[in-house]
Amino acid sequence: MTHSESMTPLKHLVKVLQLGTPSPHRDHTYINGESLYFPTGRVYGGQVIAQSVIAAAKTVPGGRLPHSIHGYFIAAGDIHQDVLFDVETLRDGHSFSSRRVNVTQAQGPILTAIASFQETGQRGVEFADPMPADVPGPEGLTSAKQLMEPYAEKSPFADFYASKSPFDIRHVTPTIMLGADHKSADRDSGRQMVWMKADGTADVPQVMHRAMLALGCDQIMMEPVLRRAGLSISTPGISYASIDHSMWWYRDIDINQWHLYVQDTPTAAHGRGLALAKVYSRDGELVAVMAQEAMIRVPDKTLETLQSGSETSNTAA
Repeated sequence: MTHSESMTPLKHLVKVLQLGTPSPHRDHTYINGESLYFPTGRVYGGQVIAQSVIAAAKTVPGGRLPHSIHGYFIAAGDIHQDVLFDVETLRDGHSFSSRRVNVTQAQGPILTAIASFQETGQRGVEFADPMPADVPGPEGLTSAKQLMEPYAEKSPFADFYASKSPFDIRHVTPTIMLGADHKSADRDSGRQMVWMKADGTADVPQVMHRAMLALGCDQIMMEPVLRRAGLSISTPGISYASIDHSMWWYRDIDINQWHLYVQDTPTAAHGRGLALAKVYSRDGELVAVMAQEAMIRVPDKTLETLQSGSETSNTAA
């Protein structure tokens, strides 16, 4: 077996998330990291969010885990360059640690984020929205790898999801990877549910599980906006990019196990759409919540067609 054959996408992801050796200087710590391949040729947003979590975690006292991160994407990064993480220590309190992470490449900044860490084992109020009932399990659903494999030779995106993604993604709601969901668009709904887990087994610490959830979720976070708008990833002329990303971890993650993403979108305007997700473990625990705003643009003719179809549906109703 060659090195390339043994280095699965999941193993490569774990390697990339480990980052380099921290170099502290006053209140800053500098850490270098690799870039993952992504079909756009730009640094994948989920990658730098996940790496920012790991970079910040390397500077906090032991026994503290990330409970939230809020990041703004500033510019597109180049996957052929390494990334530099400048972690600034803002505060270490009795229970919480706050860090600012600035991520740069040769051309300048690509992301700035604030991350917060909490001492584990703290007591307090506790409640959670329940997981939806009667959701089909992932075992009976078709994976994105199987769906995209027939198109892998024609599309870099299809090839990525078929053979290069470190995650197994299975849509409960019909996928929009291959085309628009017109039924959902007609109902003015972006609601969807998706199962996801690591494609393989990662033996890593809890902070890495949480970072990998941050990376994995970015593969599907914009889908509710596209679904409600009657668009798909393959809509001719479409362009999109994450603007910001926020997430909160409330319970431990096991990325090797299935998690259910319950997603929706409340609004879109001015070429921006907001997507939300609740993430449940297989046994129904609400483990994380996330929000992402994205820029989504389509040609004027496509937009006019979508608006015309919406007006026709409203008239018929």
